[in-house]
Amino acid sequence: MKKLETERLILRPWKLSDAEDLYEYAKNDLVGPNAGWPPHHSIGESEKIILQFIAGECVYAIELKSESKVIGGIGIHNRQPDESLEHLKQREIGYVLNPNYWGNGYVPEATQRLIRHGFEELNLDLIWCGHYSDNLKSKRVNEKCGFIFHFKKKETLCLLDNKVVETWYYKLTEKEYYEKV
Repeated sequence: MKKLETERLILRPWKLSDAEDLYEYAKNDLVGPNAGWPPHHSIGESEKIILQFIAGECVYAIELKSESKVIGGIGIHNRQPDESLEHLKQREIGYVLNPNYWGNGYVPEATQRLIRHGFEELNLDLIWCGHYSDNLKSKRVNEKCGFIFHFKKKETLCLLDNKVVETWYYKLTEKEYYEKV
């Protein structure tokens, strides 16, 4: 997993020493449920999640350079929300951010860097980004980053007691990306 940088952020592999920073925001009810998982109940739980991130190699820690602190996570997952496009090389970006850092443009900055990595280095044809219908902050991020609404569908969140949600999916094609750069 290659370290990626922006003006204010480092997107890097997770380390077990990040557990306290992860737990700081993962215990918050505003974070996990908006991403499909329950709040963490201990630093030990956050450590277990970090071990999964390390093994999976598709989720980056978002480190704020000015504080040398992990303020969120962003992944470029091997998912295909629209089966009719399964012939394309594609990934889905998902992100979470510590609420103490909301409103500073960090998620769009990290997302734009991951988009660039996806198209220029992973040679993807298509990148997805989605959000639950009531998560308007993520909707704004998707639109700011150039994603175009494609469809919505009902999904069951197993980690949240089989809660049924409506997920809105946005996509950005390689062609659309290169037309904007």
